[in-house]
Amino acid sequence: MNKTNLAAIARHAVADYPHECCGLMIREGRKRVYVPCRNTASTPSEHFRLAPEDYAAAEERGEILAVVHSHPDCPATPSEADRVACEASGLPWHIVEVRKGDDGQVCTGEWASCTPNGYQAPLIGRAFAHGVHDCLSIILDYYRRELGIELGDYQREDGWWDKGGNLYLDNLPAAGFVQVSQLQQGDIVLMQIRAPVPNHAAIYLADGVLQSEPEHYPAPGSILHHLYGRDSKRDTYGGYWGEVTVSYWRHGLRAKH
Repeated sequence: MNKTNLAAIARHAVADYPHECCGLMIREGRKRVYVPCRNTASTPSEHFRLAPEDYAAAEERGEILAVVHSHPDCPATPSEADRVACEASGLPWHIVEVRKGDDGQVCTGEWASCTPNGYQAPLIGRAFAHGVHDCLSIILDYYRRELGIELGDYQREDGWWDKGGNLYLDNLPAAGFVQVSQLQQGDIVLMQIRAPVPNHAAIYLADGVLQSEPEHYPAPGSILHHLYGRDSKRDTYGGYWGEVTVSYWRHGLRAKH
C-alpha cells in the first residue's frame, strides 16, 4: 500500500477508536484506493462486521483487493477469528494496531497481514467470536471435517434469539435434519439457555473421540460445544446440559444408521 492509503487507514482507525474500524482496498481504474466501511458488529470494540451494503458499494467501484481493520488496544497480530474469516473471504487481510497513549492521544502502531493459506481452527479450544466461532460454527465444522457433510453457512446477528430470530428451528429441517428421541454419535443436542427460543447447540460424542483431532483424550458421553464468550470444549452430557435440552436432531444422511 502507498503512503496515501496507509494514512487514510490510520485516520479511520483513530477516528473509530475505541471501536474496530473496517474497510476495503479496491482497484479503481489504475489506482488502489482505501474505502472506509461501517462496522455493524454488536460488540464493535471487540469484533467487526463489515456492512454488506458498503461491501456492495465498494464492489461497484472496482475490484476488491483486501480487507482492512484495526485492533484497538491490542497487537496487530491476526486473531484466530481473523485467520478463519480471512480464509472464508479468499482475500488478504491487513490489520493496524491503535492505542491511546498516556498523554490521551490516540495513534496507530504496528501493522500485520495474513493471507488465505488453508488454515482451520481446532474444534477444541477455539476462541469465541459470534458469527465466526460460535455454537453454530462448531456444528458446521464438525459435520464438514468429521462426517464429510456440507451444511452451508448462515448469516446471523449477535443476539438473534432476543430479536425475534429462531435460527435453529428455522433451518434444521431444511438442512436435512430430523428430530429423534434417542442420541447417537454426531447428533445435534438443541438447548435453550435464558432465551425465548432454542439458542445453543452441541454435538453428541458417544465415543468422545474426534477423528480429525486424535491428540485429545477420549471423553465418552460428552458434548462438543461453544458457549458464548468461552473457548470451545467437551463437557459430560447430563446435569445442567440435560435440563436445558429441548430436542435431539439427526442428519438425514445418517438417520438410517
